[in-house]
Amino acid sequence: MTDERVDLHIHSSKSSDGDLTPFHLLRLAKDNAFRAISISDHDTVEAYPEALEESQKMGVELIPSVELTTLFEGREFHLLLPFVHWESRALKRILNKVFQARLEEAKERIVKLQNLGFDISWEEVHQKSKSTPPLGVTIAQILIAKGRKEKSPALEKYYQGQNLLLAPYLFYKDYFMENGPAFVPKRTVNLVDILGIVSKDGAAPVLAHPGAYFEQATKKDLSTLKEKGLVGLEVFSSYHDSAETGAYKALAEELDLVATAGSDFHGRIKPHVPFGFIKEGNYRMVEELKKRRH
Repeated sequence: MTDERVDLHIHSSKSSDGDLTPFHLLRLAKDNAFRAISISDHDTVEAYPEALEESQKMGVELIPSVELTTLFEGREFHLLLPFVHWESRALKRILNKVFQARLEEAKERIVKLQNLGFDISWEEVHQKSKSTPPLGVTIAQILIAKGRKEKSPALEKYYQGQNLLLAPYLFYKDYFMENGPAFVPKRTVNLVDILGIVSKDGAAPVLAHPGAYFEQATKKDLSTLKEKGLVGLEVFSSYHDSAETGAYKALAEELDLVATAGSDFHGRIKPHVPFGFIKEGNYRMVEELKKRRH
């Protein structure tokens, strides 16, 4: 049935800021009567093939994907790649470029934090991170946990807050956003270049959370990206309020982009986004994306 629930943007423990294993995600999907989910980890496909094997056991359709960190006209945008051939050489080359860029970015952030007087080292961050380079939120999480233990005055506003799990995001906005004291310019892959590659590699490219604080995609942006191979827009997202959802839904209809739904579920690091948070996802979205694949 086309009205069966789906979520096309979920993170696993293979992501640097994910919490649950592919097994646990698929168990949650089965328990919540989802027909399909897509594990879209940050710049890695390490969840596969384990996740695909678990999906067969659970009887929940799993759509291979990844969330790529890209640049478009000097701004950061995240690109989802549902149905991508996750074992392809082309994708591996892309992921390697992103890996190296994110690694340098993380190291530069550590140096800037050290210059600001924070007690943190690359060694401890690397040790406590997973196999992928740590995101800014991950670095903030490690720093705040250490500051709480050592009762650091400079971090008191974060570790004494009522919403401790949201503290890394507050730190990110204070320090890592543009004009922040530890801001590091992005040097990752170009979004337009990526669209030209992945569209030939089985993917149905979808722009993730276009209304997120670091993206804010405009009609002009989306029109240009549609011409370059974008086929979908994540309209229903935990990043969007009702007004943004309505605006992006209208844009998707006007530009003939498939409107998709993704919660951006991470687990405990995003306590305000529980599993199944987005209710609008339905299997019609999956069928429409399949039609747009090259």
